[in-house]
Amino acid sequence: MSQLVEETLFALLSQVRKGDSLNPNEVAKAIDAINWRRELPKVRAVIVGLARQGRLEVLRKGKPIEPEGFKGVYRVRLAQGET
Repeated sequence: MSQLVEETLFALLSQVRKGDSLNPNEVAKAIDAINWRRELPKVRAVIVGLARQGRLEVLRKGKPIEPEGFKGVYRVRLAQGET
């Protein structure tokens, strides 16, 4: 399942302008349009893992944050240097 989340995440990120961010809800909705809320914990886990690897940045209020223990609304974008 995490492979599907990762592939969907990067596919959606490839469609946004360089430096723009993506709402994780969009990833969950692309995986399961009806029960997308059930997918959110999986999406978040994949995002945190990829952020730890330096492949993504987690953003709050437009600024990068550490991927551990954040709460509330967040967005995600490709890390600097990722294409």
